[in-house]
Amino acid sequence: MDLIQFCRLKGIQITSLPPIGVWRRYKTDDHPQKRNGAVKYMGDHAFVQNHALETSVSVWRGVNVYADRRMIDAAVRRAEEKTVRDQARAADRAKWILSQAQVMEHPYLEAKGFKTKGFVWKDLLVIPMYVRSRMVGAQMIQPDGQKRFLSGQQTSEAEFRMEKGGIHILCEGYATGLAIREALQALRMPYVIHVTFSAQNMLKVSRMVPAGVVVADNDASKTGERVAQQIGWPYWISEVEGEDAHDAWRRVGTFRLSQALRSVLMGRAKKRADLNVVGG
Repeated sequence: MDLIQFCRLKGIQITSLPPIGVWRRYKTDDHPQKRNGAVKYMGDHAFVQNHALETSVSVWRGVNVYADRRMIDAAVRRAEEKTVRDQARAADRAKWILSQAQVMEHPYLEAKGFKTKGFVWKDLLVIPMYVRSRMVGAQMIQPDGQKRFLSGQQTSEAEFRMEKGGIHILCEGYATGLAIREALQALRMPYVIHVTFSAQNMLKVSRMVPAGVVVADNDASKTGERVAQQIGWPYWISEVEGEDAHDAWRRVGTFRLSQALRSVLMGRAKKRADLNVVGG
């Protein structure tokens, strides 16, 4: 089976071989509007993952590959060197953008139900991303909610933290993190909220921090819950398919979300709190 056939079996919409040595993202059959498919072709083998359906990377190994091993190795080295250069440029760009940003209200935050302010550059809400204490890039959110990362930036292991000196809590999106913060402030509980930007990256970030709690998205693919189970920490997930903690917060309010999270935060590992009955 060639690489393209292997990828297609996983629902990744790929029609030609990607360049050697770099991750390329592709649309998938299950989510054709997103690029949840990832392929890194190495000449005689490849790493493949449909992020919406899989929590681990699959390895394709070629049969009767005639490419010169030295040519493959040279192409991989060139790709790795380019990645390093692109990541450095993106980090510098993020630092410059943040230095030009103003702390102010933004339509995205207002639409999501928050009165908080954020870093705004031009018309973009800027969420700086760090690996440990090193800024590596930023998520840019348009007023209509469209999101993108800086070209070439490192996203693996990158996060945005909201810190109040307490329990570590992992989640995916920025609005989700803000909703969790609202709930924890209502409980008067200290926190360190790690916004990781994707379920797969949540798994990577979990390996870099002490034990804590996961607040998972209840996405249709069940990736959020699978990743939470793989991390192995107590976790909370809404009983409503398609909801994350922000959606639940908008539906039931701060009090009910705070009470639903409380049992997990207190160490009882309740996994599917029914928000419809919490508080009465």
